[in-house]
Amino acid sequence: MDELLEQFLIEGRELVAEASKDLSALARDPQAAEALDGAFRAIHTLKGSFAVFALAPAEKLLHAAEDVLDRARRQASLLDAAAVAGLVACLDQTDRWIDDVERSGALPTAAEEMADRAIALLAASAHAVAAGMMTGTAAHTDWLAALTARETGAIAQAAAPLTAFRYTPDADCFFRGEDPLGVVERVPALIALAVLPTGGAWPAIADMEPFACFSIIEGLSGASEAEVRAAFRLQPSQITLATVEPRPVPQDSGEAVRDKAILRVDAARIDALADGLGDLIVAINGLAPLADEVGSVNRALAARLRAAQADIERATGTLSRNLTRVRLVPLETTLRRLPRVARQIAQGLGKEIAFTLVGETIEVDKQVADGLFEPLLHIVRNAIDHGVEPPEVRRQKGKDAKGQVTLTFQRQGDAITSTVSDDGAGIDPARLRASAVERGLLSQEGADALDDAAALRLIFRAGFSTASSVTEISGRGVGMDAVQAAIARLRGSVEIESRPGAGTRFRIRLPVTALTTRLLVIEVAGERYGVSLEQVAETVRIDEAALMPVGRGLACVLRDRTIPVLDLAVLLNAPPARGRHAKLVVTYVDGNPVALRVDGFGERIDTVLRPPRGILAAAPGVIGSAVLGDGGVLLVLDLPELAA
Repeated sequence: MDELLEQFLIEGRELVAEASKDLSALARDPQAAEALDGAFRAIHTLKGSFAVFALAPAEKLLHAAEDVLDRARRQASLLDAAAVAGLVACLDQTDRWIDDVERSGALPTAAEEMADRAIALLAASAHAVAAGMMTGTAAHTDWLAALTARETGAIAQAAAPLTAFRYTPDADCFFRGEDPLGVVERVPALIALAVLPTGGAWPAIADMEPFACFSIIEGLSGASEAEVRAAFRLQPSQITLATVEPRPVPQDSGEAVRDKAILRVDAARIDALADGLGDLIVAINGLAPLADEVGSVNRALAARLRAAQADIERATGTLSRNLTRVRLVPLETTLRRLPRVARQIAQGLGKEIAFTLVGETIEVDKQVADGLFEPLLHIVRNAIDHGVEPPEVRRQKGKDAKGQVTLTFQRQGDAITSTVSDDGAGIDPARLRASAVERGLLSQEGADALDDAAALRLIFRAGFSTASSVTEISGRGVGMDAVQAAIARLRGSVEIESRPGAGTRFRIRLPVTALTTRLLVIEVAGERYGVSLEQVAETVRIDEAALMPVGRGLACVLRDRTIPVLDLAVLLNAPPARGRHAKLVVTYVDGNPVALRVDGFGERIDTVLRPPRGILAAAPGVIGSAVLGDGGVLLVLDLPELAA
């Protein structure tokens, strides 16, 4: 791909994400000056980027959007919900065109017609409010837009609303003994003043009528509208007043720009650094057994070796933290398409939704960000399709016709929590049990034994669906099982809460970083394996007698709760574990605790987890491998999958 085009795709998507965020802020508060300026800058820059590649339809569409935002910035018109919706539609179309450019290097053949339709929609929404900006007793017309543009500095420094005035003395005022400048002099708290020609340009000296007034006087006052009006009490028909709200000007100093310099680096180079860090960590892990071996011969040398190891570990830790920060990216870039897709899904289903995105500026590892879009898309799609009711049904239930779908992100230590919630119909556990029995996924006895929380997790079963018909959106029995698998690949977990009639909430917990993984080494049937500590709820050592037969299996009581016990060796087709004491690793499967019996616990190590390739990619219950300090390869097991 051409380097310039690649840069355009990267920057274009970043600008779309920035503009989308600002337009969302404007939808909540049309007077948000910072968001208005931000949206204008992003769309203006985006227009210039399309112009470089001579993509005229996109340039024309963005120019129309830029005009609407510019008029709002100059306070020549308001931005209401319809105008913001028109701008969002323009941005959605631009976003689709960026995808088209990436695929084919050009816009679609119907791009000109698409642009005209979007511009017509935008013009209709903007025209409805273009002259509707009323404050006090006068309309904000072109004179006010020109005045605010001319006096931007004075308006930005104001601590309270200002009163703008336009005084148009009649041409014969001098014959009545009136002095227009003397009248203006009585205006209290005068901040700015301009004397302008009535016809837009000063007449030539030869054409001037010395006894006629051909000037208009405009200005700003810090006094109230009533106080300014009182100064013109003898000229009530010659004065127009308006209120101007303070609008701080964003400060973009040269120093700030220099501090914000961005260096774009190919992701493959960052991945190569991560691989190098992984090799370094493996080498460090090999120092500990070497020091133990040397200690039996020379304790002093072993101590020096351990001290050197500690120094290297500290330096490596600093390198790892810095490299982790380099790999962090804001979620908004990855999720930029989600609001547009949500609107399209709702429109296709004849539903109305308000999609809210909160916390999208949080930064996570690029691998996590890239892998998060698809599972979130599945959940949002199901929220709109299965959760949010049609408008007429919502009205009958006493709800707002427009459904609420909210996606929020929160940082919690080294993890990030993503929550997708809706105020729709919710999920009925009884219906899920019946559907599972109908599809042959569970027996009637097994379904009846499930509590409501376990029944809700049936939606993550492969092939499970409650849809009565197959559509383009759902009903094929795929989707939510893919969600769980994708989140598991990111070393995360997903929980579900729902109340019939009150909506559903999915909560996804993921690590912020994916560079290194903390592993617990375990022993099973004479072999060493690794398990991610994020999958380990606790490790327990109990007497063999504490294991109780339940049905055809075993169980134990931990913290006043009976949990099943599985032998990990049996799950790996190896001889089962035996001994006076049972060593258990407790994990969670579908939200329920399960204990896995192992032969022993080893050390805890930080290492780079390598994804399974070749024959390992098809092996069930394996999420990757790690290299040990002694050169051995450690298979890393997926405990929930093995125990499921």
